[in-house]
Amino acid sequence: MPNAFFQVPYPENEPVLSYGPGSPEREAQLAEYERMLNQDPVRVPMVIGGKQVFTDDVRPLTPPHDHQRVIGHAHFGSKEHVTAAIDAALEARSSWAALDWEQRASIFLKAAEMLAGPWRTRINAATMLAQGKNLNQAEIDASCEFIDFLRFNAQFTQEIYAQQPESAPGIWNRLEYRALEGFVFAITPFNFTAIAGNLPISAALMGNVVVWKPSDEQIYSAHVIMELLHAAGLPEGVINLVTVDGPVAGDVVFGHPDFAGLHFTGSTGVFRHLWSTIGQNIAKYRTYPRIVGETGGKDFIIAHRSAEVDEVVTGIVRGSFEFQGQKCSAASRVYIPDNLWPAIQEKLKTQVASLKVGSPGNPENFVGAVISRKSFDKIKGYIEYAKGHADGEILCGGHCDDSVGYFVHPTVIVASDPHFKSMEEEIFGPVVTIYIYPADDFEGALQLVDSTSEYALTGAVFARERYAIDDAMRALENAAGNFYINDKPTGAVVGQQPFGGARGSGTNDKAGSYLNLLRWVSPRTIKETLVPPTDYSYPFHQS
Repeated sequence: MPNAFFQVPYPENEPVLSYGPGSPEREAQLAEYERMLNQDPVRVPMVIGGKQVFTDDVRPLTPPHDHQRVIGHAHFGSKEHVTAAIDAALEARSSWAALDWEQRASIFLKAAEMLAGPWRTRINAATMLAQGKNLNQAEIDASCEFIDFLRFNAQFTQEIYAQQPESAPGIWNRLEYRALEGFVFAITPFNFTAIAGNLPISAALMGNVVVWKPSDEQIYSAHVIMELLHAAGLPEGVINLVTVDGPVAGDVVFGHPDFAGLHFTGSTGVFRHLWSTIGQNIAKYRTYPRIVGETGGKDFIIAHRSAEVDEVVTGIVRGSFEFQGQKCSAASRVYIPDNLWPAIQEKLKTQVASLKVGSPGNPENFVGAVISRKSFDKIKGYIEYAKGHADGEILCGGHCDDSVGYFVHPTVIVASDPHFKSMEEEIFGPVVTIYIYPADDFEGALQLVDSTSEYALTGAVFARERYAIDDAMRALENAAGNFYINDKPTGAVVGQQPFGGARGSGTNDKAGSYLNLLRWVSPRTIKETLVPPTDYSYPFHQS
């Protein structure tokens, strides 16, 4: 029985290993990558009620950089499996929600330490194989950010539970932070292993039970996450992993009376469809479901005439082409003043030409393959559109090759029309479009940035003049939930830059902060009168 106010170990961000030539971490990581690449294909089951579930619907898992190689087989389920996962979650709910918060936190803190130690190379290698991340991108995501979520969320939980109301004389007021009444449905993306783990785990930490549907392209590393959580002591049924087609899951989940919340990262179109479905079914639910979503982006960089050329070029290259531009925060549209364009153009062409493209098994490669055939075809379509359109010019890149893997070389498009197709639509690949504006019309360029896209996730301004920075911050107040000054618009760190955007980019509930965790609790106010009155009358009644 707890008899103390517990404090979790104060979190610090996990240091990012350098993986420099000759370093022990580089040697160990590449060895694990090769081992997992060349081992027999793994069987990836669903996990329902803590039990592995295998089916006859078996689908191959292939690396995006080598689509002929099979590294695993995923066992896909049906509506019956989704129903079983919900039942298992609801059966586990009472015990899990009643478990003292520090006991729940201990499980995920243990998982963090396991990731920082013996599981580090495995989770990184799985992410390199299944999602095509290079050494550095896998380390930042699958290890460091995931570890940070686990550690910082425990601290945020402690802070939330400590928030209590004032009490008047003779009265004790307090707040309980209850789990939601029902189950949470987590739908996670392919591009970040950390996000895929955090969406179900953050809800579970607050006492909720979860049905988790990962992206088809992330099933391989999701399997590793479930094994990690099992090894860390997560009780059966708290998080249930189902690999099913989206409509199959939706038909069951969104028609269930105990559906209590959606934690989503994915496309804007899908999120809007799910929101609409939930709205149509609202009378079926026991409670009003919590809806939390982080969706698309058409993220920007705008340079002022006072910006430093080398800083802008580096921001474009890193912001646009790291992880093949498959980040919802990746720079996809850039506004350059005409006084800087000649110098930026030459340096940008030189740097992009130097980027090496290939397998994540070679640390020299900066860019890998895009995630799938569907993604490859979509990105190639935008490049072909630019090649054939008078208002677009391919400055560099533009080469696509799917003979071995889904490789799209880093591509820079220069558009003479600020509303060119690739300036407005989300591409989600290594393609960035640049528009050149008159250097003396910074205000007009800011208006373009704010009005061009339906999204409002990330953005960056490069400038030396402080008045210009202030102007950009004011004009673009609602254009980005994460705003960067003289830096690329990617790379938010848990606990430092809470992440999320508004408009078409989501509900802005800020993963990596206490704000997100607040969405997964339902507070109850308790008022206890220590010495209750024994006479109904008040003093003003007396004559």
